[in-house]
Amino acid sequence: MAYSIVRSLFLLAISCAALAETPVSAAEKEAVENASTIIERKLSAVRPDLGFKVLGESPISGIYEVQVDGGPLLFVTSDGSHFVDGNLYQITPTQFIDLKEARLIEMRRQIFSQLSTDEMIVFKPAGKTKAIMNVFTDIDCGYCRKLHEEVPMLNAMGVEVRYLAYPRAGLESESYLKIATAWCADDPNQSLTNFKNGRESSISICDDNPVADHFKLGGSIGVTGTPATVLMDGTLLPGYRTAADFAQLLGLDVQSN
Repeated sequence: MAYSIVRSLFLLAISCAALAETPVSAAEKEAVENASTIIERKLSAVRPDLGFKVLGESPISGIYEVQVDGGPLLFVTSDGSHFVDGNLYQITPTQFIDLKEARLIEMRRQIFSQLSTDEMIVFKPAGKTKAIMNVFTDIDCGYCRKLHEEVPMLNAMGVEVRYLAYPRAGLESESYLKIATAWCADDPNQSLTNFKNGRESSISICDDNPVADHFKLGGSIGVTGTPATVLMDGTLLPGYRTAADFAQLLGLDVQSN
């Protein structure tokens, strides 16, 4: 696995733990450790092929937050008998707060603030970079192709587009072969563009391509489809948007470009 992706997944675990930390007594710490052991043992007994990490107790007493390695965040009872795969909301006097998304936003922000672009395919503006989009993309996704057509306009507005690979059909699919070929090409930017435009058909994969690592990273931070754009503040924007829409979300003055 490539070093920068390993590091980002390590940061993910660290950020999870940091977000879960609150001052606790020795008795509370022991209770959490006991619950964590029980939860991880019971989950692993059913799915030994998956990794589970207990992040700590959720805001609801007796319910623990558990991160599946490369998968979703679960809410599990302290005895490991039941879990919920979904979002937990805090009810305040003025709004509902999605606690799962709030945690993921901070994870994404930390990861992408330190993730190297060496293993991404990057389309840079000719002038000053005013904003950055990290886009999980697929070759055979129609809206990914449509978004790629917006890249020249995004670059013209000062937006740097950083692509990560996310073959929706999985790592054994034809889509994987195509996108891995693009990452292995002598000119990855042109190869990716050719594939998205249907002008490329030859397949040539290198052993050290980062596609599997990108796919795992995406699953760890809430990506479930493509295109999926992660902004540098940690916000995840699923689906297609026009360049003008992105410019507005990024606070760019389109008319001045």
